[in-house]
Amino acid sequence: MEIKNVAVVGGGTMGNGIAHVFALNNFNVNLVEVSEELVDKSVNTITKNLDRQVKKEIITEDQKQAALNNISKTVGLDKVSADVDLLVEAIYEDKDAKLTIFNKLNSIIKKESIFATNTSSISITELSTSNRPGKFIGMHFMNPVPMMKLVEIIRGYSTSDETFQTIKSLAEKLGKVPVEVFDYPGFISNRVLMPMINEAIFALMEGVASADDIDTVMKLGMNHPMGPLTLADFIGLDVCLAIMEVLYHGYNDSKYRPCPLLKKMVAAKKLGRKTGEGFFKYEK
Repeated sequence: MEIKNVAVVGGGTMGNGIAHVFALNNFNVNLVEVSEELVDKSVNTITKNLDRQVKKEIITEDQKQAALNNISKTVGLDKVSADVDLLVEAIYEDKDAKLTIFNKLNSIIKKESIFATNTSSISITELSTSNRPGKFIGMHFMNPVPMMKLVEIIRGYSTSDETFQTIKSLAEKLGKVPVEVFDYPGFISNRVLMPMINEAIFALMEGVASADDIDTVMKLGMNHPMGPLTLADFIGLDVCLAIMEVLYHGYNDSKYRPCPLLKKMVAAKKLGRKTGEGFFKYEK
């Protein structure tokens, strides 16, 4: 199956990055949001990021304009084209909200099309409860999407080999490196990453070292480009907590219990960069 028309549902940090990459690689993109304000904000972000690529001479001005011309602003799920070849859902980490989108679009989009989710931890099998489980797959991009090469391609229980090969080839056409992953909580990236971040938060809570020193140990001692607490702020502490909860309940293992300090900070709305304060403070 040839994929040419793509719908990206959700224009936030991940969604606008995914739309950016597809549009830059000459795919027609329906960028779907719930309001004109949000879809305009998303396209403005894409424009700024394309401008950065032009400035760095990664792309030309003509490529930037072509990419923007490939994006159609779409407000509301009922406005998504039935002729979409691939749906990529990229909203926040909430199983019920994602299921609502897939169930709604299942009756709109043609039956031969593939449904993909950008979830970072929720079960692909549990999300594939529409009537096309063989054409349902995980396509977990990394943030920031235009820069990061990795895409986890996650097979649900019923994902067909044809669907997997189609999405693997598609990721390669986007200039990404696809890695095959099977459907277990957290997949690979977050099953390994989030417990490390969570343990760093435990170390901070227990007074083992300051936030700066914990990050310095991991940067200089383990050659990480970013310390775990800085990375947590970048990801969003609410997202980190949501993923830890999926791991904790998915494996029913106490080693994945979210740190109480993480829970407290999320309750206090200290979510990291996006709120101006997390483990560190940021100027908005």
